[in-house]
Amino acid sequence: MSILPLDYLHERAAFDRGVRFVVGLDEVGRGPWAGPVVACAARLIGPAPAGLNDSKKLTAKRREALVPFLLACCDVGFGEATVAEIDALNIRQATHLAMRRAVEALPTPPDHLLIDGNDCPAWVACSFDLIIGGDGLSPSIAAASVLAKTRRDQGMVSLAQQHPGYGWDSNAGYGTKAHQDGLAKHGVTQHHRRSFAPIRKMLCS
Repeated sequence: MSILPLDYLHERAAFDRGVRFVVGLDEVGRGPWAGPVVACAARLIGPAPAGLNDSKKLTAKRREALVPFLLACCDVGFGEATVAEIDALNIRQATHLAMRRAVEALPTPPDHLLIDGNDCPAWVACSFDLIIGGDGLSPSIAAASVLAKTRRDQGMVSLAQQHPGYGWDSNAGYGTKAHQDGLAKHGVTQHHRRSFAPIRKMLCS
């Protein structure tokens, strides 16, 4: 199935309301059993590269190929919440924290946020649109989606080198069979989310 190109409907709607700095905001890593949650805020300052779309619809190779083009055409901020923060706050609040850090890392504060999903963090002070499936609709959110995904995946590859046996370089910390087998053989590491039920169950058994 071919992937249709994205349009700028949501960006144009914001500009038509007089907004100057429109920023797409997305996160990756809510579901894995290990590793941080990573967010990216991206403001297009030039045309989006051809082939940009929801990171989940792109191969890893295509995502990586897009990164230098996205960094050239976007103002970008990254943020993350650590495993300790996830366990202390819960994954929803930790995700909001990562998103706030991403926005705060931008060179210019946004006037308007295009947020993927239906959950607006309490700290958002500017105008915003919540867009379900926004990473497949808005180029700004798609850019944030790809950049957040590639950044987190690279981090999990680094962690996999430190902790071989869990398959994090391929499963990104999700609860795949390889990850489950690694847990059974090697146990829980400091990078596992102890508040998540599968890890908590292992620790209590």
